[in-house]
Order: sequence, then C-alpha cells, then structure tokens
Amino acid sequence: MTDKGKVLYVEDNFDNRLLVRRVLTADGYTVVEATNANDAMKMIEAEKPDLILMDINMPEVDGYTLTAKIKSTPGMSKIPIVAVTANVMRGDREKSLEAGCDGYIQKPIDIDILTQQVERYIQRKGG
Repeated sequence: MTDKGKVLYVEDNFDNRLLVRRVLTADGYTVVEATNANDAMKMIEAEKPDLILMDINMPEVDGYTLTAKIKSTPGMSKIPIVAVTANVMRGDREKSLEAGCDGYIQKPIDIDILTQQVERYIQRKGG
C-alpha cells in the first residue's frame, strides 16, 4: 500500500491513540505519536508530519497552547492541525479555531469523519 502521508497524533490517552493509529494505518497513512507537548515539538521537528491531530485536554500543556506554539514556530506554522476533542459545548469549536486549529473532530471519534478530515487536510497541503 502506498504511503498517503504522515500524521502526528498528539494524545495522552492510549486507547484513543490505538484507535486512530489502526484506522489511519489501514487506510495507508504513516502515524507517529506524541503524548505531551514536549514530545510533540520533538516529533514535528524530526518527522515533518503532513498533518497534526491535536487532543485539546492534555496534562501540563493543553492543545490550545500547543497549537498556538506550533503555529508561531517557523517551519511548523504551515502544518494543518485538527483538534480532536471531547469539548463539544457551544463555543468549543470556535475556541479551537481561534487557537489556530484548521479543523475540529469531536470525541468519541467517528471513523468516517476522521478519515475524511485527514484526507481533506493532507490533500489541501499538497500531499
């Protein structure tokens, strides 16, 4: 199977990482993972992902703060970021977009929406 692109999933929950990795790997993507902000920055530098899936509710540094940091870092700012979050109250989607996220997927993750969003943003980037 050809490699459709590389996705970094920043998520502290093992079960969520496992689900996304299985779905996207089966669909032809390379999936790399980080469980916190520090590891995410290292993975972005080392792996140069085509797309970042960003959990919002993480310990220490939340996804909003990490997204803003990535978007303000030269060489990283153009990587599309899609929030993947259980925050589904009115205004949460807008807060993700204001932080710099390009898209938004709510948890529990709908596999069809996940694959559509990943394909959309990787194609938009030119991958």
